[in-house]
Amino acid sequence: MSTHNGWTNYETWRVNLEIFDGMDPKDWGFEGLDSYDLGQCLKDYASDLIYDAGGGDGNIAVDYALAFLAAVNYREIAEHMIEDYAEEEEEEEITE
Repeated sequence: MSTHNGWTNYETWRVNLEIFDGMDPKDWGFEGLDSYDLGQCLKDYASDLIYDAGGGDGNIAVDYALAFLAAVNYREIAEHMIEDYAEEEEEEEITE
């Protein structure tokens, strides 16, 4: 398996970049979740976006998009978000 720009794979990199980059778990009410639970929430969120945009089951575009999302490492994205959030919290404490 090859990596892409430091991420597990292309799918993980792209979904993080285009859907989750810059999002803070606390803005979604996900503060305090561990990486597994946050990853599951992120997976559900991404899947819901596809269903909402594509009109639901039975649409070939939805099927292809969901196949793409199946390769995403949501736990890796969650770990990255948790680390970023912790760094931001430390920076805020320093500046206060």
